[in-house]
Amino acid sequence: MIIFGTKGYLYQLAILTLVCGQCGNPSAHTLRKRVTKFTLFFVPLFPFSTKYTTQCTFCGAEQKVTPEQAEQLQAQAAAGGHGGQQPYGQPQQPYRP
Repeated sequence: MIIFGTKGYLYQLAILTLVCGQCGNPSAHTLRKRVTKFTLFFVPLFPFSTKYTTQCTFCGAEQKVTPEQAEQLQAQAAAGGHGGQQPYGQPQQPYRP
């Protein structure tokens, strides 16, 4: 018997101050990376899906961003632009699709 499946991981990459496209407020936004990995016998082997999003901390609206945009936002946060903090990289919590 072979046991296989998927497991999701949610990483918080940075916190930036941006103007929200939904509510229009300048507020903190978290830049997150969602990675889904293929597992065999409960061991994560390789990622097969990676998605990036920003989430407004004021209204909770979530917006998808491209990997290129995520890289630019992460660089902006690392440089300290617009009140950004140092980037993170540890998993925040498991993500279940």
